[in-house]
Order: sequence, then C-alpha cells, then structure tokens
Amino acid sequence: MTMQLDWMRGCATALVTPFHKDGSIDDECFVKLVERQIKNGITLLVPCGTTGESVTMSAAERLHVIRMTVEIAHNRAKVIAGTGSNNTAATIDFTRKARETGADAALIVAPYYNKPTQDGMFAHFSEIAKSVKKFPIMLYNVPSRTASNISAETTLKLVDKFENIVAAKEASGNFSQVMEIIKNRPKNFKVFSGDDATALP
Repeated sequence: MTMQLDWMRGCATALVTPFHKDGSIDDECFVKLVERQIKNGITLLVPCGTTGESVTMSAAERLHVIRMTVEIAHNRAKVIAGTGSNNTAATIDFTRKARETGADAALIVAPYYNKPTQDGMFAHFSEIAKSVKKFPIMLYNVPSRTASNISAETTLKLVDKFENIVAAKEASGNFSQVMEIIKNRPKNFKVFSGDDATALP
C-alpha cells in the first residue's frame, strides 16, 4: 500500500540554481529565491531538478543546494530533492545523503542516455526504493530530456510493489499514458503535471 502523504499536494516550484559569473553557486540569491516562493504560498520546493541544472553540478554542489533549501524552508515548506541519475548505485548513495540533510522526499528522474528497457527501468527504480525504505520517492518521467519513457505499466508495477514510491511527475505529454496511471493508481498515489501546458484543473 502506498504511503499516505497529505502534504504532497498543490503547486511545487522547480527551483533554478543561481550562479556567480565565476561558476560558483550564488547562495545569497538562492536564499532570496526560496524565501520568495514561501512568501507567495508555495509549500513544495524542488531543488536540483531539470530547472536547477543538476546535471551540470558536482555532487557536492547539489548536496549544498539541497541542504540550503531544507535550512531556509525550516518546516515552512516541504523539500523534494532531485537525486536521480543514470547510475543506480550513485542515485542510491546521493538519495541517502539527501535524506540525511532533512529533505522530505526524492525526485528521481528516469535513467538518461542509457535508454534502458522497461525491465531495466523497473530494476533501476526497484533497487533505489529498496535501498531507501520509508523515504518517499517521486518518479520523474520526462522523455524529451532523457530519451527514455517510464511506461504506465512500469509505473503501476513499481507503485504496486513499493510503498515508498508515492508519486509521479509526468512530463511525457502523453495524455493516454497519464490517464492510464490516474485510472489505475492506488488511492494515495499522486500524479503531478511536469508541464504547465498540460496541467488540468
């Protein structure tokens, strides 16, 4: 049974990562950015996702941004940290580190570049879910970026097997796939639109 998370609802901001001209992270600007989100009623913050340019950052930089987000939010908003990569072991390690910072959940993107089969996709997310039991995971399906799609069947199989896979950020643009997930999902499983243009009231 999917974990029940009443707080996982509403509008989530995918945070940008501000940089100085020398390439270092602009902490002061980031603080202002997060404070502005909270001030305007955002209750879910997503650092180190696609918008945050996480793939261009070192693991230390990503962890720094996640830690800052948790500290700035200070229980005023929940933090869903982007921890995914195309390396299963590295994703497990980084997800554990994000959990240690106090992040409330992990956003884990489908493996990119490798283009795994659906069986490979299932194995990837299964190993992660088993390795961070009780830590909520949001699947992130964005085939336009990753060149690999998490099918509705694979999503539902994962949800059925692991209680800590609690949500999906769907940016496939495939309405039939999204509706299949919504129609067959467990009651507590959340589906978020990963594309503003396809968000439905």
